[in-house]
Amino acid sequence: MVVKTATECLITLEGVSKAYQHPNGQKISILEPINLELRAGEIVALLGPSGSGKSTLMRMIAGLIPPTAGQVLYRNRPLVGLNPGVAIVFQNFALYPWLTVLENVELGLKAKGELPETRRQKALRMIDIIGLDGFENAYPKELSGGMRQRVGFARALAVEPELLCMDEPFSALDVLTAENLRFELLDLWLEKKIPTKAVLIVTHGIEEAVILADRVVVLGRNPGRIRAELTVTLPHYRDRKTAEFQALVDQVYKILTNPELSCETVTVPAESAAAVSQPQPPQSAKYQSLPQVRTGAIAGLLELLEDRKEKDLYRLGQELMLEVDDILPIVEAAKLMEFLVIQEGDLLLTPVGIQFIAGGIDQRKQIVRTQILSNIRLVQQISRMLQAKRNHRISEELILDILEAHFSPKEAMRQLKTAIDWGRYAELYSYDEPGGEIFLESEDKAE
Repeated sequence: MVVKTATECLITLEGVSKAYQHPNGQKISILEPINLELRAGEIVALLGPSGSGKSTLMRMIAGLIPPTAGQVLYRNRPLVGLNPGVAIVFQNFALYPWLTVLENVELGLKAKGELPETRRQKALRMIDIIGLDGFENAYPKELSGGMRQRVGFARALAVEPELLCMDEPFSALDVLTAENLRFELLDLWLEKKIPTKAVLIVTHGIEEAVILADRVVVLGRNPGRIRAELTVTLPHYRDRKTAEFQALVDQVYKILTNPELSCETVTVPAESAAAVSQPQPPQSAKYQSLPQVRTGAIAGLLELLEDRKEKDLYRLGQELMLEVDDILPIVEAAKLMEFLVIQEGDLLLTPVGIQFIAGGIDQRKQIVRTQILSNIRLVQQISRMLQAKRNHRISEELILDILEAHFSPKEAMRQLKTAIDWGRYAELYSYDEPGGEIFLESEDKAE
């Protein structure tokens, strides 16, 4: 088995940040200053919840979008325009349906100005390597999802990129196909059958990151930032059942489920994956971000935990076949309402959480009402505004104007909808959707 060693630096990010400006002049920060190196001989995984800027970061590395501040260096030179050393494999295959497999794979080479015979030979070679020999003249509609994604890989690799970027390349595939393709790609990498010098993969799957990567970069959100870097020295091929693998996955879960915890760079040796995160001084408080979760999902999670002896978050996710982006928002919402706490990766019910489970529907509503009025700033603001108005009605536009000073317009709307859902469940206020107004049904409910 070939063991690759990280040597030359291909990509350097120096204080790279990204922000967008609203028509009113308000700037929304997507990524805080990012400092990162991508070196030859390694697979790096960008891991984080939705909204952490993983795909934005990858697109800046590829030169598809420019940073707002800082600079991207390619081989120690500032990147201007598209990165000539990068190719991307997208999540949704991105094939032209009217072109054959061969013609799709030739596209990148054609864009580079390769002569017809040269690009044909390079495309055929990569089609053979990627396992599509015999399908050169097939059209995308004739192929399965896994085969279509192979075409995407072949197209990206045919241009012989130094850095292969993959944006959640397996997420659109069924579990078995994704697993097979994941390990086939790893085979090609370890055996040096593909020309690329380094791989960057964007993923929301913790196991996928630990299976593939030599280094896992964990991002936080609002705005996106690097929260931890974990260097993994576990040898390939990695066994999910080993204590070392499980310990590393638990460590990543611990980082992701504790947004307030900032972590130093961590190296995870093969003989002991008990990585230790070191708390850093807390960052300045930011406007509270609500996960887009219904109270029914929170109740379902709490009820699952009630009679379970095994309360480990990672194993719960495995059992329920839930990815990070599926289970973490529910956990975050339950934490915000103080229904549970996380200790060493275990989900532990609080006395309030136990009381919620034991209560009937009216008791549950009262408990949620108390918790969100105590802990959720946006709900507090809406409630106070309603009580201050003589007619106890406010326009959703007023709340959106406040939120858009802290979030993008799309995220501001999501925040508002979540606050409305939680408040309506707790019977704190009602919502007139056609009129776009939040209101109190009666004064006694505001008291």
